[in-house]
Formats: sequence, C-alpha cells, structure tokens
Amino acid sequence: MTLGQKQRKFTRMIADLICFAYSQGYELTLGDAYRDPRVHGHVGQKKSYSSANSLHKERLAVDFNLFKNGQYLTSTEDHRPLGEYWESIGGSWGGRFNDGNHYSIEHGGRK
Repeated sequence: MTLGQKQRKFTRMIADLICFAYSQGYELTLGDAYRDPRVHGHVGQKKSYSSANSLHKERLAVDFNLFKNGQYLTSTEDHRPLGEYWESIGGSWGGRFNDGNHYSIEHGGRK
C-alpha cells in the first residue's frame, strides 16, 4: 500500500472513530494531527518536541482531546474504550505505550 493510500485509509478510520466516540457519549477536539516538517523536521530528523520518526509527520497519527459531560478527560484509562475500538478496526493505540490520546496506523514498522 502506498503512503497516499494509507493516508486515505487512516482518514476514513478516524471518521469511524469520531462517530464511535460520539455514539458513546464522548466529544472530541483535535490535538496534534499533522506536524509540519518546517517546524518539526522531516521524518528521521528531531526538531522541536516531535519524535524524529513521528507518524504525525506522515499524516498517519492524530491526538485527540477527550470530553464527557463537559469534562476534559486526560488519563490513558479515559481513552481506553476509544483505543480498544481503534485497535479493533486495525489501528495502533498509544495507550499501549503510555500515550493514551494518540491514534495511528502502522507504517514502516512504526506505530
């Protein structure tokens, strides 16, 4: 699968995740999505706070701010229902490596 095909698949999966979240009574706002290489460096380059090999740089990861009943939820456990759903549709959830609000798909061996 090409990078472009994977980006389009990821976008569709994110739409499904957002619909699932709202059906469960959650609300979301976007955190980090695309990390511009002019600010964060190209893939393989460490610049600013971003990881050198961040999937955000390739439009294959997004971080969500999670809310329920108007309350901002910050813990990895708060994201678990969404993370487990995300994994069930083929995604990689950051809660498995202590980054609960991170949702990505594998690319080049990176999650």
